[in-house]
Amino acid sequence: MPQVSRYQPVLVALHWLMALMMPVALAGGALVLVKIPNADPMKVDALRQHMSGGILLLGLMPIRLVVRMRTAHPAQASTGNSTLDRVAWLSHRLLYALVLAQAGSGLYLGLQAGLPDVVFAGHGALPADFWIFPMRSVHYVISRLLMALIALHVAGAFYHVFVLRDGLVRRMWFGKRVPVAHNVSRLAEPPRVGPELPQN
Repeated sequence: MPQVSRYQPVLVALHWLMALMMPVALAGGALVLVKIPNADPMKVDALRQHMSGGILLLGLMPIRLVVRMRTAHPAQASTGNSTLDRVAWLSHRLLYALVLAQAGSGLYLGLQAGLPDVVFAGHGALPADFWIFPMRSVHYVISRLLMALIALHVAGAFYHVFVLRDGLVRRMWFGKRVPVAHNVSRLAEPPRVGPELPQN
């Protein structure tokens, strides 16, 4: 697939939409929901917003993956440091996996706790404590891993913008997508040993 100077516009829109939604969902769970007692009627409204956002993220992520795989995109970014490049490669893939795992664990927890009937249909009451469900601990741990990965992602972006000053962030913005020469990544290439042989 040919390489271009920017990502596909749909992918750009999905990236920034999800970049806004994920911190809101994580902060809503960690800073708002936990402080509202389950007996408080406001908890149902807060859960409705939180669950709706999680379901939307769960639906958007596969779309983002398909668009990413089926459209031309820029070459893999490089910091000039193979270790940092490998961390970036791995963290991007973990981010996809953890978003799906977080949304999926939240959905499963909701089903365990009977939340669809309570939150969306208005029948029944919330359980006294969500921590009685094993999936609550899973949802919590994934949320903290996601927070750490998002912080790493932002730090990486700042490193490219303010230290390397390589214009990397422009690739994930709207604009003309100019074809560029194919540039094969050399991260996995073994180091050269000895003098190079002349090319015939």
